[in-house]
Formats: sequence, structure tokens, C-alpha cells
Amino acid sequence: MLLNELTKGFWEKNPVFVLALGLCPALAVTNSVQNAIGMGVSTIFVLTLSNVLISLVRKVIPAEIRIPCYIIIIAFLVTVVDLVLAAYFPDISKAIGLFIKLIVVNCIILGRAEAFAAKVTPLRSLLDGLGMGIGFLIALVIIAGIREVLGANKFFGFTVFPGWRPIGVMVLAPGAFLTLGLVLAWKNMGKRA
Repeated sequence: MLLNELTKGFWEKNPVFVLALGLCPALAVTNSVQNAIGMGVSTIFVLTLSNVLISLVRKVIPAEIRIPCYIIIIAFLVTVVDLVLAAYFPDISKAIGLFIKLIVVNCIILGRAEAFAAKVTPLRSLLDGLGMGIGFLIALVIIAGIREVLGANKFFGFTVFPGWRPIGVMVLAPGAFLTLGLVLAWKNMGKRA
């Protein structure tokens, strides 16, 4: 049962591909795998710790003010992530900085806080947050990998297909929508087979 709490977010209930949560950062920062990993790891940190903290204080917070309290907890954690990225990973911070700040209102974080962490034990909340965060990271890396290879003919800065001309639109906003649509179509084809 506890293993299921961890693994359900990887694919079965993936936040992006199944629950359709966190689509704004999933589309905005996936023009490179490096940016996707930065956003994914940041989200894992915030989601996991916010789930645990909310689970720990769930019986103390009055129901009328629970959402503002959740946002304060999440905003604190996002601030920590933002400062760490700015100090130690300035290139990633510069590329995805705005979207890091938007983690505060990310549907994945608030949704898991309200639907899960506020109702279960800290251990189950930790596993859920970690699993959903890893699932988000998996989705970001899949989308970014496709976009970076097709749109720049690179993967982590290395040329993938020498002599091949990239499809420039894939690293632009329309490429994000196209890639997400194709991945969702592929995932849903598996359900029908």
C-alpha cells in the first residue's frame, strides 16, 4: 500500500498526462531538458515538504483558513527554492525563475494539499508528494526531451543527429502544445489496445 502511494504518480496518475495539472510550467519550461529537470526537482522539493508540513498541522488549522495557511507554507518553501536556485544555479534560475515563483499557485501543489495531505498521515503525504513530484519530473523530461531533440537537434547540449536540420517550431510555444498533444495521444492509444 505504501509503495503504491509512491508509485501511483509516476504514470498511472501522472499529474501532467493523466490529471492535467501543472500544464503551464509543463509547457513553458520544457524547451530544454536542463530547464525541465530544474523545474521538476524544485517541484518535488516543494510538493514533498508541503505535503508533510500540511499533514502535520492539519488538525490544528481551522477549516475556514486552511487554504491561506497552505499557501503560506507553500510560499515559504518556494522562496527557499528560489533563493537556492539564484545562489547556486543562476543559469537555471534565470531561465525558469518566473515559473518557480508560480509554484505557489500550482494546481499540483494545492490540489495534493487539499485532496490528500490534509486527510492522511505525514508518511503517506511524504510518499504521495514524492511520487507525484517524480511523476511531474518524468512528464517534463519526456516533453523537454522530444522538444529539444526535434527543435534544436541537441540533448543536454550534445548533437543528436549530425547533419539533420532541426524543426525550430518545436522549441517555441506551439511546439510545447504539439508535443503534449502527441504524447497524450500516444498514452491514450495504449489504453484502447
